[in-house]
Amino acid sequence: MMKIQVKSVHFHADSKLLAFIEEKISRLNRYFEHTLEAEVHLKLQDTGARVREKIAEIRLKVPGSVLVYKKSGKTFEVAVHAAADNLKRQLVQFKERRNRS
Repeated sequence: MMKIQVKSVHFHADSKLLAFIEEKISRLNRYFEHTLEAEVHLKLQDTGARVREKIAEIRLKVPGSVLVYKKSGKTFEVAVHAAADNLKRQLVQFKERRNRS
């Protein structure tokens, strides 16, 4: 079971968003079973427009390394989805490099 920690900066994340993040991040265990911990930082970026950019930064702590990816989007769901997809690729590459060693 992966430990997932969500930190929202200057706003309160609702339970629906937290459940979405939990589901997305926990799926990453399929690609690398030794993932220890995930940290998700959610931030609002003021671009001067009425709609502020949503930023999701995900840090995956794996044995001997930390994989990080930061993505922004119109919604947190879009940003988290894109970041999780990128981290999936990073995990697969990390696993392949580790298995070659």
